[in-house]
Amino acid sequence: MRLSIRHTTRYRYDTPLANAMQQLRLTPVDGPAQSVIEWTIVTPGIERATTYQDAFGNRVHMVSGGSGDLIEEVEITAHGVVDTNDTSGVLGHENGTGVPARLYTRVTPLTHANQAIRKLAAHADTHDKIAGFHALMHAIRDKVDYKVGVTETHATATAALAAGEGVCQDHTHIFIAAARSIGVPARYVSGYLLLEDEQESEAHHAWAEVLIDGLGWTGFDISNAMCPTDRYIRLTTGLDSRSAAPIRGIRFGGLEENLQVEVDVVQAALQQQQQQ
Repeated sequence: MRLSIRHTTRYRYDTPLANAMQQLRLTPVDGPAQSVIEWTIVTPGIERATTYQDAFGNRVHMVSGGSGDLIEEVEITAHGVVDTNDTSGVLGHENGTGVPARLYTRVTPLTHANQAIRKLAAHADTHDKIAGFHALMHAIRDKVDYKVGVTETHATATAALAAGEGVCQDHTHIFIAAARSIGVPARYVSGYLLLEDEQESEAHHAWAEVLIDGLGWTGFDISNAMCPTDRYIRLTTGLDSRSAAPIRGIRFGGLEENLQVEVDVVQAALQQQQQQ
């Protein structure tokens, strides 16, 4: 499937900034389930950006603003076209590339497992890991209703499970915490999803990938209770939502920040018909 994506982030400040630095993880990379046809990032200073690959294989643009002029607003737009294919969530083994799998067993503050999460993890602690992780996915979805705006930006897995409500990043943190508690490498994926009609969703989507013997890295979208298909685009990976955040930065000045995010994902062929 050919998908067209436009992702715009706007920051407005109550008082002007003297300077700001941002890490932009806004460029998807080729992989078993996707091929990037074209991709562009538009924002002030992008032509001077330092570009590198981080420890998780994400392409990063380091952008600095505020060369003598005070900053009242920053707008960042990433757009492009990606071809996707349905691998039923299976990405396979990375054959020595990328970070060591054992890194993804590291517990972070957002993915700490308590007794309740370890109890859920028992669903996956079976000989048949494929069936086990499917059972874990459904068990988490049954315990935690999908509801926008009920958890904080970086709520922990234990807090989200206790609340019984949350969004995709909360479901993903719980799943990762459970997987790591039984010694299975698990990573956080941030990306885009082509939605069905008027289905409610957040601006970004998130899901988990676990390393299963015989299959390799395999994705599980807990919020939608399914494995990723050709409607999904992987953007970043990391240990949790913090390390996989598409935009991270620091600013000098400004007491309050107003954030607005707009994401449009459509089939490229459909978009062309609409434009005609």
